[in-house]
Amino acid sequence: MMNRRDLLKSGSLAALGLLLPPIYGPEFLKRKLLAGSAGTGNKKMIFIFQRGGNDALNTVIPRGDLDYSANSRPTLFINDTQAIDLGNGFAQLHPAMQPMMEVFNHTSLNGVAGPGNLAVLHRVGYPSQSRSHFSAQHFWENGVPGDEQLDEGLLYRRFASSPGFSDMPFAGAYLNDSLPTALRGATPLPAFPGTADYSFSGNFAEVEKFLGLLPSTPGGTDGKGLYGAYGGKPDIEGGAYRDLQMPTGVKLGESVSVVQQALAQGPYTPENGAIYPTTTFGTQLSEIAMLLKRTPAQLLGVNIGGWDTHTAQGTLVGGHPNILGELASGIQALSRDLQSQWEDVVIVTVSEFGRTSDENGSRGTDHGASSAMFVAGGGVLGGVYNCDAATWGPGSMYSENSRYLAANTDFRVVFSEIFQQVFGDDPSMMEQFMPGYNAAAAANPGLFTPLGFLG
Repeated sequence: MMNRRDLLKSGSLAALGLLLPPIYGPEFLKRKLLAGSAGTGNKKMIFIFQRGGNDALNTVIPRGDLDYSANSRPTLFINDTQAIDLGNGFAQLHPAMQPMMEVFNHTSLNGVAGPGNLAVLHRVGYPSQSRSHFSAQHFWENGVPGDEQLDEGLLYRRFASSPGFSDMPFAGAYLNDSLPTALRGATPLPAFPGTADYSFSGNFAEVEKFLGLLPSTPGGTDGKGLYGAYGGKPDIEGGAYRDLQMPTGVKLGESVSVVQQALAQGPYTPENGAIYPTTTFGTQLSEIAMLLKRTPAQLLGVNIGGWDTHTAQGTLVGGHPNILGELASGIQALSRDLQSQWEDVVIVTVSEFGRTSDENGSRGTDHGASSAMFVAGGGVLGGVYNCDAATWGPGSMYSENSRYLAANTDFRVVFSEIFQQVFGDDPSMMEQFMPGYNAAAAANPGLFTPLGFLG
């Protein structure tokens, strides 16, 4: 009889070791897979992490701040005629982000001029901002700044609280080689760089045969293939961690099957003239759109790297403008492609920190403090938040350590608005999703004032 290890070898699952969070280590192994009834919600999130620390001041330009000048940024300064006016007499957008203005204005989609479904959120961060890539990314992802030990994700906790999430055959995924902290938890979610990678060898019929059938009764012996091996009787009764490994194997098979059925529907054609960037990031966004349409996925994420711009950052052309344009074109394509479910979708971008307010000697910028976020979707009240004459006072660019732009809004209250207004979560749940939320809000009430970008 073939054991589970031999079965997986014969299936030749692409990048098997990268698909699921590790099921080893004392903290993870203490937890059980969650249980629940069938899910009913239609709301969905696309999570985009700009890894490397995006220069927020070069992305959303505080034109009304006299400190933003050729003196502070001699080679990075963008003049008033080059930048994109955001309509509030204070903020402008880097010209490379012009494609995203379609979502901000919405003119091309619904004929209505003015702010549409893109919220531009400036000065977002948290107290005592870390300037370490590893730590800062970890805090944004686990939702608990200062806690480097917690490996369970902020987004995981929120979505795992939804009825039926753990029972869904394909609740979500991250399109990357490994699963980030943001999506890690007791119920395993897959990570794969592309949908074609997430399969066992062979055509669709061969994959389905390899997956087989679950036993007719729990723990029975009449199952077949992978489902029979992981849904049947354990190799060793009472063996260590069998209560985690067995259902994880079944979950793996279910999610592979769903993705393969989505691919079996044929080549994907984006709708409404959507054109994704011809990059890995653009291809992954296209696959995210396909998965949202063809599977029950509620949470899909992706990385876009290249934001660590210490040298030769670029003004109108170069590394930073290029990647800003790639991000903007990707969000524009998603907004067109997903119009059929736009009211149920929220797109969220984050970056672990901003950068120094002054340009460095290498025509770049160094690690800073607060960052900028973009939130798009049918329920978003388009506009600029935290970058206007009323809230942005003199000296703001140097308000932290005389070098950095300090946060005016804690990132946790941004996610709180999304969780409550988009997904209907009760305010009392925020402490569960982001442990320490209530204490942080009490200690820093100014940072926890909702911005109102969702009504």
